[in-house]
Amino acid sequence: MSTKDISTASNPDLRGALPALRRAAAMARKIAIDTNTELVVVLEGRIVHIPAEVLRREATAEQGAERD
Repeated sequence: MSTKDISTASNPDLRGALPALRRAAAMARKIAIDTNTELVVVLEGRIVHIPAEVLRREATAEQGAERD
């Protein structure tokens, strides 16, 4: 089975799916930080809880990298 890059799909809804998922993930991180709750994700088939403090540090590091 071959896979194609979804950004080249003929269906505009499919082309917009990946950016929409990225926006949703960013919003979930922001909400977790704002409410001081863990973010629960699946990484390599395992359920992982990411504390808000870790998300804050990552967000701060990303903002610093954008400034450079």
